[in-house]
Amino acid sequence: MYDYLIIGGGIVGLATARELLRRQPGARAALLEKEAELNAHQTGHNSGVIHAGVYYPPGSMKAMFCTAGNAATRALCDAHGIAYRIPGKLLVATNAAELAGLKELWTRIGENGLQREWLDADALKEREPNVRGVAAIHVSSSGIVDYRAVGAALAREFEQAGGEILCNRAVTGLQEYASEIVVETGHESLHAHRLVACAGLMADRVVAMLGIEPDFRICPFRGEYYRLAASRTDIVSHLIYPVPDPAMPFLGVHLTPMIDGSITVGPNAVLALRREGYTKFDISLRDTAAMLTFPGIRRMLRGHIRPGLAELKNSLSKRGYLAQVNRYCPALTLNDLEAHPAGVRAQAVTRDGTLVGDFLFTETPRSLHVCNAPSPAATSAMPIAEHIVDRLEANA
Repeated sequence: MYDYLIIGGGIVGLATARELLRRQPGARAALLEKEAELNAHQTGHNSGVIHAGVYYPPGSMKAMFCTAGNAATRALCDAHGIAYRIPGKLLVATNAAELAGLKELWTRIGENGLQREWLDADALKEREPNVRGVAAIHVSSSGIVDYRAVGAALAREFEQAGGEILCNRAVTGLQEYASEIVVETGHESLHAHRLVACAGLMADRVVAMLGIEPDFRICPFRGEYYRLAASRTDIVSHLIYPVPDPAMPFLGVHLTPMIDGSITVGPNAVLALRREGYTKFDISLRDTAAMLTFPGIRRMLRGHIRPGLAELKNSLSKRGYLAQVNRYCPALTLNDLEAHPAGVRAQAVTRDGTLVGDFLFTETPRSLHVCNAPSPAATSAMPIAEHIVDRLEANA
């Protein structure tokens, strides 16, 4: 009998497991991961950005957790000797419409209590000679790290505190009783007083295992990246972001100097036809049918036909993808874009077609499920974990 079982060996699950044993030393806890290794999906396939909290509505969980998570991530890296850099982010407006959006971001950044600096076109060119725009905002606290290394550090702390990590444990069933919750895997039945599910791309299916009809579905979006040729890694020194489309929950194609010295370009956002579909040819009839039979996802797709088609066109056309970057970095050419692995984002969509914008949780008497944890979840993992454990303790 465990005190706690945690489903999901990504960064949120690992941070939660660690936090549980920080609060309750001596508790018996195990983390279950269906893959052979930890951090195999969203944690290991993201842009590596330590977000500052630029975009999120003041007072939202995203805003609060991201600001705290930026500091917590850096502190964990310092404690474990994990390399990270804080080059800062430039948000670049390339025309009058984007300038209006940039001014709105300026206000929001201030409301979120972040340090900010306004740059006109000349100041932007001086700061980044290869970037063009009518104006930009510099946010100094944005950084870059390898989140696999962060996740590995969280795993070490959990194990050092007495926690167990069980890989190759795909959860096949859940039963909740008055006195315990039982987790079925292909190997065994595990019993616990409490369960926390941080299942990412499978979040809705884990909720459904308890006989609960979730009021949302996970819609997977593939984020495709390129990597700049080695000869172009000096083209920018900051993270360079466009002004995001307010109708979409994605941040647009950006330039990110990585911790290994390379620069990635991306991601875009295209509908994935498999929950863990990292290439254009990854297709699951089951996953596709599950998406298209949910009325909320159909409504969402109908409401975003134009941007969805534009993203698809740019996914199929390297030239179209490059055009997104050339709006603010015209010096790049097709030959500068080299292949780089994609990621898949788990986006919760409600029955009315709403793309859930904040973190989302579902609770039963003996379980808590993280149902939506999109960006900036990696940055925010440790504050999310604190929030989860607070809720568990409040309902003990």
